[in-house]
Amino acid sequence: MNAKDPAHIHTLFLKAFNAGDVDALVALYEPNAVLMVNGEPVTGLESIRAAYQRFVARRPQMVLKTRSVVMFDDSLAVLHSDWSIEGPAVGKSGTAKSGLSTEVVRRQADGSWGFVIDNPHTPR
Repeated sequence: MNAKDPAHIHTLFLKAFNAGDVDALVALYEPNAVLMVNGEPVTGLESIRAAYQRFVARRPQMVLKTRSVVMFDDSLAVLHSDWSIEGPAVGKSGTAKSGLSTEVVRRQADGSWGFVIDNPHTPR
């Protein structure tokens, strides 16, 4: 997977998430990236992998729309997106969950973009 522009990382993330492809999800993160899970930081690829394995095993489906991209110096970007998830992972109520995410991504040596910080639960 190779995100050529910052917003394309959302397309790659959505495809991997909906396919339940944990390896492809983890490949989008830098080695020491931080993913916020239930309000707690999860750091590093193995911890991020474990978090996604538990979640995507239930085969939820996501809709994701990039809301904004703010670039800095062609090497860093902040992205915001609206997301919603339906399926068994949404809990006992069976209702969809939704939110606003904020991510910091950095251009990698190969020109792709990787998540540095991923917070799927940004207050609105």
